[in-house]
Amino acid sequence: MSKIACVLTDMFEDVEYTDPAKAYKEAGHEIVTIEKEKGKQVTGKQGEETVTIDQGIDDVKPEDFDALFIPGGFSPDQLRADERFVKFAKHFMDEKKPVFAICHGPQLLITAKTLEGRKATGFKSIQVDMEYAGADLKDEEVVVCGNQLVTSRQPDDIPAFNRESLALLG
Repeated sequence: MSKIACVLTDMFEDVEYTDPAKAYKEAGHEIVTIEKEKGKQVTGKQGEETVTIDQGIDDVKPEDFDALFIPGGFSPDQLRADERFVKFAKHFMDEKKPVFAICHGPQLLITAKTLEGRKATGFKSIQVDMEYAGADLKDEEVVVCGNQLVTSRQPDDIPAFNRESLALLG
């Protein structure tokens, strides 16, 4: 089964983390949450979920993971201000490893300059940013690009996002 890196910090969209993480775990995959420091507690923007971080970004290597999961909310925008997270995400895209980004998750991929020429979607407010980044933008509940990138727009799209992410993991 796959080992999935999940980059996460405060103000993530609660359900965009919990629902996919539950689906991945139920399918036998391992989720490792990564933030600036191991053991930190991060809270979702709805205040419904608190997650204790498994690993600090300086303690992990992207080579040790099979896939990357980027939940939405304000978390991706905060993470993309830190070059360590940008480089981490870029590695997955450059190595053509599976990347699952929902809602505002693609913001990290925009900053990593990895969306050019790739089919993708995201939350309405970042779609023009995705187009400027060179993405072939689709306004659909889930967009799969090649055998690598799965993106969705919003919490309502989670069932399709989970289905396609799990299909890509095999």
